[in-house]
Amino acid sequence: MFDNLEDIVVHYDEIMAELASGDVANDQNRFRKLMKEQSDLAPLVETYGEYKKAKQLQVDALEMLEINDEEMKEMAKEELAEGKRLEEELSEKLKILLLPKDPNDDKNIMLEIRAGAGGDEAALFAMQLYRMYTHYAESQNWKVEMIDVNENGIGGYKEVVAMVSGKGAYSKLKYESGVHRVQRVPETESGGRIHTSTASVAVMPEAEEVDVQIDMNDVRIDVMRASGNGGQCVNTTDSAVRLTHYPTGIVIYSQTEKSQLQNKEKAFALLRSKLYEIELEKKQSAEAADRRSQIGTGDRSEKIRTYNFPQGRVTDHRINLTLYKLDKIMNGDIQELIDGCIAADQAAKLAKLNEQ
Repeated sequence: MFDNLEDIVVHYDEIMAELASGDVANDQNRFRKLMKEQSDLAPLVETYGEYKKAKQLQVDALEMLEINDEEMKEMAKEELAEGKRLEEELSEKLKILLLPKDPNDDKNIMLEIRAGAGGDEAALFAMQLYRMYTHYAESQNWKVEMIDVNENGIGGYKEVVAMVSGKGAYSKLKYESGVHRVQRVPETESGGRIHTSTASVAVMPEAEEVDVQIDMNDVRIDVMRASGNGGQCVNTTDSAVRLTHYPTGIVIYSQTEKSQLQNKEKAFALLRSKLYEIELEKKQSAEAADRRSQIGTGDRSEKIRTYNFPQGRVTDHRINLTLYKLDKIMNGDIQELIDGCIAADQAAKLAKLNEQ
């Protein structure tokens, strides 16, 4: 598995030399490409360097064992054991770094949250999930732009769509796709009984125009007055945009911007992402065996998590992880859940790799 690492180190050194030369500054596209490649390869090259040091430590320790000095031999045995421990630890890290990278990991995302079973309570839960992701995005220095929201009149969201922009957004939030379940005494009644409600989350990589070609003959564009609560442009200008994609039946509505052009751009960005997701699902269906070996990253019907308010716990059913810090999680502290999914996904991929 590590056979090509020396070649990667040579390539990395070539990149660093070109970046240091200064000539590349005249070609910004080339400069950005090299910087991204350098950033992607740096963890692998650094870990491989540490791995080689651990191997050399063992070689040096074995030589010290030949010296006729008991104190030196004891020191050599300790260094030999430390070298073996580091080699094993770094070997696993290298295997993870060498796993094929999801080509969409660096993309921005389209986040779509829909209230499911539970009526108004489900809509309130959908709103809280949106707030949770917004707070998490803020902690990552990402930008969140709402594209459309359908409110229920008491502060809940029947549906909300937003774009989340930032480095690695898809790589972290892709594990959030699926059905989220809440168990609590509803805010909408005073009966005191615990109810179960659901909301579905869809996380789609933002698709560039180069990823998806849309035939404009397949799209109907309607403009209308925005509706909703407040805002200078509500019911005063034809700023809202609705797209209907004939081949798939997908309908996109965007009304959050004052400008019709901006709403149109957002609507087409969401349409591209939905069409891109359809293509990804087709590809994943064709690779069913690989799909089953990974943590779910897109099945909207899969129940992935339960938020139990009376017990203050959140359980991720895919990785059997339960955390008793529901308040913090609802305020955006979801990194531990995401890390657990990433680790489980990597472990499954490594296990499959070892079977080959």
